Amino acid sequence: MEDRKGTPESGMSARYDAGSIDVAVIGAGHAGCEAALACARLGLQTVLFSMNLDAVANMPCNPSIGGTAKGHLVREIDALGGEMGKVADRTFLQSRMLNRGKGPAVYSLRVQSDRRAYQMDMKHVIEQTENLLLKQAEIVDITCENGAVTGVLTHMGAYYKTKAVILCTGTYLMGRIIVGDVSYSGGPDGMFPANRLSEALVRIGVKLMRFKTGTPARINRLSVDFSKMEEQKGDEEITPFSFENDDIGENQVSCFLTYTNSETHRIIKENLHRSPLYSGMIEGVGPRYCPSIEDKVVRFADKERHQIFIEPMGKNTEEMYVQGFSSSLPEDVQLKMLRSLPGLEHAQMMRTAYAIEYDCADPTQMLPTLEFKEIGGLYGAGQFNGSSGYEEAAAQGLVAGINAALKIKNEAPMILERSGSYIGTLVDDLVTKGTKEPYRMMTSRSEYRLLLRQDNADARLTPEGYRIGLISEERYQAFLEKQERIEKEKERLEKIVVPPSDKVNKFLESHNSTPLKTGIKMTELLRRPELSYEMLSELDEGRPMLHRFEAEQVEIQTKYDGYITRQMKQVEQFKKLEDKKIPADIDYQQIDGLRLEARQKLDKTRPVSLGQAGRISGVSPADISVLMIYLEQQKLMRKQEAQADVK
Repeated sequence: MEDRKGTPESGMSARYDAGSIDVAVIGAGHAGCEAALACARLGLQTVLFSMNLDAVANMPCNPSIGGTAKGHLVREIDALGGEMGKVADRTFLQSRMLNRGKGPAVYSLRVQSDRRAYQMDMKHVIEQTENLLLKQAEIVDITCENGAVTGVLTHMGAYYKTKAVILCTGTYLMGRIIVGDVSYSGGPDGMFPANRLSEALVRIGVKLMRFKTGTPARINRLSVDFSKMEEQKGDEEITPFSFENDDIGENQVSCFLTYTNSETHRIIKENLHRSPLYSGMIEGVGPRYCPSIEDKVVRFADKERHQIFIEPMGKNTEEMYVQGFSSSLPEDVQLKMLRSLPGLEHAQMMRTAYAIEYDCADPTQMLPTLEFKEIGGLYGAGQFNGSSGYEEAAAQGLVAGINAALKIKNEAPMILERSGSYIGTLVDDLVTKGTKEPYRMMTSRSEYRLLLRQDNADARLTPEGYRIGLISEERYQAFLEKQERIEKEKERLEKIVVPPSDKVNKFLESHNSTPLKTGIKMTELLRRPELSYEMLSELDEGRPMLHRFEAEQVEIQTKYDGYITRQMKQVEQFKKLEDKKIPADIDYQQIDGLRLEARQKLDKTRPVSLGQAGRISGVSPADISVLMIYLEQQKLMRKQEAQADVK
């Protein structure tokens, strides 16, 4: 293990027996909260360990939930029975549906959250959950026997025997804060780092990587001149994250937009020699899609300006978050940069921006269940798996928690296919391809964007949440009734023929739509881009009363029927390869025709299906063909042997 710049604290109490539990969840960020809640709700005795209970469900970076592709993840979490969407609905300050100018496949819900209200709400949910204990303690060791975890040890010497351990350590593992030429051992938001667990993980065989992320400064609202900025209001009609919610209240705040300028860029360029990014002080790999402002100025030198969003941290604080202004430059330079922005000429910086380096695991060590291949009962989730973002973390925490519970209960695991969810895409990308930098979910990462919309996450995943046991009978029945109303309305529209008439043609012309010369089905009218389901109510006297989200489904499914059908055919082809399972004990070295690189990559990843094997970098279509033939031959041999035994 590489030399560390943080020094582990010495001294630890004598070990004592703290009892037996089913699951130990290490870390109470967004991954840990979802993992622990899932395990406890599925009936397992669970302990959620946090180094500081004031950091439960913390948002150390942007105080928001959702965003492009991330909003999809939150709605999928809710459809499976997770908690993030519900807490976000209860504590939001402003709600906006992003990308309205594009197609519904990339609509993404985002809310500005009250940071402390979100934390308190989630913490209270955890405190009230049966089978779940929230415990302030640092885990310093994990014990294993016969290739499986057996317990965890706290810094106070408490030893818990456990059947499963879920690692949700965020950016705490050997955390190092960096601002200019100042660096020190620390976790996010002034918390202590976890300096001992990394060594324990290496000792039991976990391969670690070193990543880096950053967070912008916070400023005092009273020092901001908003008249020089563009106001960004929330949506008039609010869409909740949770499918169980309807009316969740109104927007309470605005966000504001300003821009960098030539003076900002001059200050940054003249101080690049003081940036730890370029001096070599930062060793960890940073996120490509969320770079620091100094990185943006260097990489996009032709851009005259960059967007900077000024967003509130909560109702009961004057702190504001400067989104898009992540930096690790020295504090004095940061203040000059801030004050070069329109509206921030007199800004008071309350918290300095910083970079943080931390240890995380190579996710290719894990199965699609997020369990380590070589260490039974050990799971990883969130930034520990090399991802970035609260939403990505929560999604993985839910997957890890569900699968840990299912394994302990001797039930079939939950493996979400990438054709059925963004969560499935996220997990598959991580465990199959790995990541060389903090992974961020984007809609472009999915091959099936039109099918995996944020609006239909319940249709895709609620049945699975119900099967697992996280969706109640009442909610499931309400879901089935909703789907039935949608299907009935689609069938009704298909049967209605609209004849040409003066009234109809006058209506069509008023909406810049071609008049009718012959009768046409109502569904064909709805497929016209200039017409909507709501507009057509003028021509449809027998229309039933539908909820706005049901009407939305009728419209989207009708308008995009051809494209959806085409993608469904692609999914059918995809599933053929996903259904061809690969035995866990297969010896790739014995398969003639496989290239050396393919053997090495397949042996390292240990894919569970031909579909997953085909997504491994370095495995070619020719290799997949060889593997497919080998599996068919093995299947035939087993069949012949079985027939011979019968004779």
